[in-house]
Amino acid sequence: MTASSVIAPTVADPVTTVPALDIRHLTVHYRQNEALHDVSVTINVGEQVAIVGPNGAGKSTLLKAIAGLQPITSGEIRYFGQERVAPNEIAYVPQRLQIDWRFPVSVSDVVLMGRVGRIGLFRRPSQHDRQLAQRALERVGLAAFANRQIGQLSGGQQQRVFLARALAQEARLLLMDEPLVGLDIPSQDEIFRTLATLRQEGVTVLTALHDLQQAARYFDRVMLLNRSLIACAPARAAFTAAHLVATYGGHLHLLQSGDGLLTVADSCCNPDPDGGL
Repeated sequence: MTASSVIAPTVADPVTTVPALDIRHLTVHYRQNEALHDVSVTINVGEQVAIVGPNGAGKSTLLKAIAGLQPITSGEIRYFGQERVAPNEIAYVPQRLQIDWRFPVSVSDVVLMGRVGRIGLFRRPSQHDRQLAQRALERVGLAAFANRQIGQLSGGQQQRVFLARALAQEARLLLMDEPLVGLDIPSQDEIFRTLATLRQEGVTVLTALHDLQQAARYFDRVMLLNRSLIACAPARAAFTAAHLVATYGGHLHLLQSGDGLLTVADSCCNPDPDGGL
């Protein structure tokens, strides 16, 4: 892929002095290997941050650790100033490869699963819950597919269903792991339009990406990660030659053009045998 120095959106002043995430000296081991080493970063409420790095860099591990799905070795994560957060406060959208699309469940049922954290595991959804699920499907343009089996949808539609589930959950923090992989341009645009509405609602978003140009164009800050945190800053400050070489190493080809634009080619996009670290 290629990326040029694109100015990222202006970061809005946080609505509160308490950050959405305060990660301190986070170290995580995965299958006896160190997946993350001493990562410290603060994410403000309402920020949208892209996490980029080569395969095996720890992007998926970081998101799972934040979501409480991956045990941490050392360090701490604070959510909105607290050591713990209610499960419904965090919405996690996994990689599509980690989902069994043959499971006999409808689109509307998948979206209603987002309400479980608020209504309880064994309680039936109320009319209000169903209305929220319907509105979430409308927001991602899939209301007409509510009764379809999830496996009958295209890849882009499936990803939007899980985004609708996150919307129905009414979470304050949204974590998305490679949501654009395998999607066509219209499907990607639809996801970015939905993220733009979440920006207006003050939802904090962390998204793992491979495309550096999209990271620069659509996100307030870019987190460069290769097991350790290289940088977390607006794109212009993050995408320096030193930071990119430290992140991608030999996978990069850097070319300084006559007008001063830095072009970056990432050739490290082979599937990760462990499902992405």
